[in-house]
Amino acid sequence: MPRIYLLYFLFLLAASTVQAGIVRGRITNPNGEGLAFANVAVRATSSSTATNEQGNYQLRLNPGRYELVFQYVGYRPHTETVQVAGGDTATVLNVILKSESYQLNEVVVRATDRDPAYAIVQQAIQWRRYHQREVAAFKARVYIKALGRLTDVPGKILGLVKVGPDLKPGIFYLSESVSEMTFQQPNVVRERMISSRVSGDSKGISFNRAGSGRDLNFYNNVVNSGFSERRFVSPIAANALFYYKYELTGSSQQGGVLVHKIRVIPKRRNDPVFSGYIYIVDGTWRLHSLALDLTKDAQLDYLDSFHLEQIFAPAPGPSDVWVMQSQKATLALSGLGFKGNGYITAVLSNYQVTPTFLNRPAPAAQPTTPTTQPTAPIAMPEPVADAKKPKPSLRGLGKQVRKGIRRAEQDSLSSNSIGLRRGEVMRVDKGVNERDSSYWTEVRPIPLTDEEKVDYHVKDSTETIRNSRAYQDSLDRKRNEFEPQKLLMGGYTYSNTFRKQQWYVAPIFNILQYNTVEGVVANPHATYTQDTDDRRTFSITPTVRYGFANKLLSPSLVATWQHDPVKIARVTLSAGRTIENFDRASQLTPFINTVYTLLDNRNYAKYYRRDGATVSYNREVVNGLTLQGLLSYYDRRELQNATIDLLRDVSGRAFTPNQPYNEELPSTSFGRNQALTFELTGSFTPGQRYITRPTGKYNFRSKYPTLRFTYRQGIPDVLGSDVRYTLLAAGLNQNISMGLLGNGSYNVAVGGFLGQPRLSFMDYRHFSGNQTLFASNFGQFQLLDYYRFSTRQRYIEAHYNQHFNGFFLNNIPLLRRLKWQEVASFNYLHTPQAGHYVELGVGIEHIFTLLRVDFFTALQSGRKLDSGFRIGLGF
Repeated sequence: MPRIYLLYFLFLLAASTVQAGIVRGRITNPNGEGLAFANVAVRATSSSTATNEQGNYQLRLNPGRYELVFQYVGYRPHTETVQVAGGDTATVLNVILKSESYQLNEVVVRATDRDPAYAIVQQAIQWRRYHQREVAAFKARVYIKALGRLTDVPGKILGLVKVGPDLKPGIFYLSESVSEMTFQQPNVVRERMISSRVSGDSKGISFNRAGSGRDLNFYNNVVNSGFSERRFVSPIAANALFYYKYELTGSSQQGGVLVHKIRVIPKRRNDPVFSGYIYIVDGTWRLHSLALDLTKDAQLDYLDSFHLEQIFAPAPGPSDVWVMQSQKATLALSGLGFKGNGYITAVLSNYQVTPTFLNRPAPAAQPTTPTTQPTAPIAMPEPVADAKKPKPSLRGLGKQVRKGIRRAEQDSLSSNSIGLRRGEVMRVDKGVNERDSSYWTEVRPIPLTDEEKVDYHVKDSTETIRNSRAYQDSLDRKRNEFEPQKLLMGGYTYSNTFRKQQWYVAPIFNILQYNTVEGVVANPHATYTQDTDDRRTFSITPTVRYGFANKLLSPSLVATWQHDPVKIARVTLSAGRTIENFDRASQLTPFINTVYTLLDNRNYAKYYRRDGATVSYNREVVNGLTLQGLLSYYDRRELQNATIDLLRDVSGRAFTPNQPYNEELPSTSFGRNQALTFELTGSFTPGQRYITRPTGKYNFRSKYPTLRFTYRQGIPDVLGSDVRYTLLAAGLNQNISMGLLGNGSYNVAVGGFLGQPRLSFMDYRHFSGNQTLFASNFGQFQLLDYYRFSTRQRYIEAHYNQHFNGFFLNNIPLLRRLKWQEVASFNYLHTPQAGHYVELGVGIEHIFTLLRVDFFTALQSGRKLDSGFRIGLGF
C-alpha cells in the first residue's frame, strides 16, 4: 500500500509540473487591418476565445496538437494546425482571413417571382421554434469585457451645471468578469460570478451579467437591445416578412456546411427592426452568424447606433445542436453635449450541453443538402408559405422539452447546478475582486489592447492617491462649488467623499411656499447622510417650517437607519410638528398649490396641524415578502385660513374655507383630537428574482403580480386617543411586457372599514385626484376632486396604463421623426357615494424627450362628468 501512495504522489507531482502553453497572434484582413472580436475556437473541444479591438488573440492550452478555427462574420473561416509546447514558451500564429466569396451563380432559382432569400428565410422561420428549444439545458463559462469611453465632454450641461472634474475624455469604465452560467428551458438563466476586475477600483465589482445576453436571442420573435423601450423584430420572427425585405448575397461552403448570406432590409425605415446580414445554414436552417445594426431611425434611446455580432458553432459532443460562441455589441452615444462609444463582448466556453431532441425531426419536404462540388448548381427550396407544402413535424414539442429537462437534471445540468438559492438569478461571490494580475493573465481569453493596458496601469497605480483624503478633498472642492442655478433646479449637495458624508439642501421651490393657511411659508430642510463600506446608511433630516401669516413655527425631525442591505431592513423615526395635507399621498405638490393659489385664486390644498411621533420598521422577511410595521401617536388640530393675499385676482372667484368638501361627511371640521394608530403593510411577489452581491440584494421584476395588504388599527382610550377603527385592504400591481405593443401596467386595490368606525377626516381612505393642469403621477386619477369621494366605507380602485412605445405613431411619416410615443389610460373608482367613476385617457409622451400630454374624460355611472388636458413628465 505505501508504494501505491508513493506512485500516486509521484504521478500528481509529475502532472503538476506540466504547464499549459500559450498560442497568441493577430488576425487581420488582406490589407493588414486587425479584425476586432474575431472568434478563435479549438476544434472538437469547448475552448474558444476572441480577438481584442486590435485583432490580437491568445489561447492557453495544455501541451499537444490542436486544430484552431478562425472565424469572422463575412470572412472565410480558416483552419490551422498548431503544436503547443508547455512552459513559458509561446507559439505565435498570425492569420490573414479573406473575405468570403458568396457565389450567386451557384444557385438555380425555381421561385422566379421573388429573391431566393425568401425561401431560405421562410424555412428558418418554420424551424425557429425547434432551434429555440433544441437545447434543454447547458452549463458554460462566460468571460465578459465591457468598455466605455468619452470622446467629447462639455464644460456645462445645458449651459447651466458644471461638469465634474472627474469626467474627461478617455475610458471612463473598463471591467472584466468570469462567470459560470447555466440555462434551462424555457428561459431560466442563472449565473455565478467567480472573478471580477474594475479598472482603478480594487474594491469595485463589475456590472457585467451574462444572463442579459439571452434578451438578444434571435430565435425569439422580438428581442430587447437594453437601450430602448421598444422591442425589435427578429429577422426570422413569425411575422418577419411584414417588416423585412431580403436579398440573397450568395452561398458558400464553410466547414462542411453550406452557408447562405442574406441581407435584411427594413421595409419601413422607422420600424423596430434591424438592418445588416444574417447567415443561415442550408438544410438545418439555423443561424450560423449575424451582423446587425440599429440606428436612430429605429428610435434608440440614448444611443446613436448599435451594432451586434453573434457567432454560433456545433456544441461539443455527438448532439446535433449549435450554441453561441461569442457575442459583441458596439455602440455610439451622444447627449447633453457628451459623445462617446464603447463595447461589450462575451466569449462562452467549456460547454456542457443536454439536447432536447435525441433525433432531429425531418421535415416532410426534405431540405437541400450541400454538394461536395462547389461549382455544381444548388437547388433552392420552394417557399414554405405555399399551403400545399407540409411544415416540419414538431408535434409534441412541449413534451419533448420536458423530457430533455429531466435528462439535463440527470446529467447534473439543472439551472441550479451552480448552487444558487431559489429565485437567485445571479450571485457574486465574496472575494471576486481580490484576484491579482497573474490570475487575469491566465484566464483572460481576449488580450488587452494597448489603450486598456495603459488604463489599468494608470488607474490601478494611482488608486491609492485617488482614494487619499487630499485627492478626494481636492475633487470635492470643485464639486461643492456653490452655483445659484443648482439650488434653483435640483437642490445643492455638499459632499465629503473620503468620509462618505453628504449634506443636501432642498431646492428653492420646496423651501419657499405659499398657502392660505400659513401665507408665505419658509420651509428650509436639509438631509445629512452617512454611508459605510458595507452599504449601511444613516440619514437625518431636520426641518424648521414657519408660516408668516399664522405665525406658527413647526420644527420636525426624520431619522433613518438602514442596518441590513441584504434584507433591506431599516428603522425610521419621525417626530415634531408638521403641517399636513388631509391626503398625504396627494398629487398636489406644494409648488403646484402655490402657483394656483397666487395666480388663479384656487386654494386646492387643505391642511391640518399634527404634533407627535411615528416609528416604523421595514424588512424583507423572506425572498419576495416585505413587511412594515408602524406605530404613531399624534395630537391633531384644525387650522383656518389666515390670509387672502394673492398676485392675480380672478373676478368672481374667492378662496374656499380650509375644510375639504366630501360627499359622505357633511362637515369635515374636527377641532382637535388625538390618535394612536398601528399599521401593518406588506407586499409579496411570487417568483421574485434577485441578484446577490457582497454589498446587498437587488430585486428584479417578476412575471407574476405583486400582492399588497394593509391592516390599520385606530387604538382608542390609550394616551387619550379618540379614534377607533379597523381598515383592511388588499391590492395587486404588475408590469406586463407586450412585445411590439409596448408595456402595460395595472394597479388594483379593494378595501374598507369594518363596523362603525370612529375617526376624523384625515383617517379616511383618500384617492389621489387632480384638479390642475399639471400631473405629477399619471398612474393616478387626473380629473377626480381631491377629497370629494374619500370614504370611510368600502371601495374598489383600479388603474391601467398602456405605453405603446410608438407602435402607431411610427407608421405616420410626418410624426415618426418626432419620436413621440402614444399612451392610453383607464382609471376606475367605486364607493357607495361615487358609484362607478371612470376616467379614459389618451396621450403622447416623449415630447421634446421629457414631456407627456394626455386628454382625459371622466364618467360617473355612465354620465359625462368632466374632461381636460394634463401635462407632466413622460420619458
